[in-house]
Amino acid sequence: MTRPRISDLTVGEVVAERTVTLHRDTLVRYAGASGDFNPIHYRDDVAASAGLPGVLAHGMLTMGLAVQPVVDWLDGDSGRVVDYQTRFTRPVVVDPAEGAEVTIVAKVGVLEERFARIDLTVSFGGQTVLGKAQVRVDLE
Repeated sequence: MTRPRISDLTVGEVVAERTVTLHRDTLVRYAGASGDFNPIHYRDDVAASAGLPGVLAHGMLTMGLAVQPVVDWLDGDSGRVVDYQTRFTRPVVVDPAEGAEVTIVAKVGVLEERFARIDLTVSFGGQTVLGKAQVRVDLE
């Protein structure tokens, strides 16, 4: 795989797509790595008592999963990501048996000199879970 060049890109072009399945054990491992042991991420009873529809994936886990296809498209060079922003718009509810499938589509949003803005559409259950998810990458 070669690193993309800005001259080869067009606005609206899909540069990466991926579907990731999260399971409850994914959440436990992420909790251990991040130190975020909030029980809404692993206990159904606590999630229900908080008025949630079920155990939720960590927002930062979802955000990290969403940018990974872009990093892979950059030939694994995460240093080329110069800015990444998003808003959390909906939770990702992780079913105890089925898990949760999160779909990521990365499209070129803006091209300028050596930088590209990659717009991410991140969805779960047919609904967008990250709003205005944008990754600015240096392609020089």
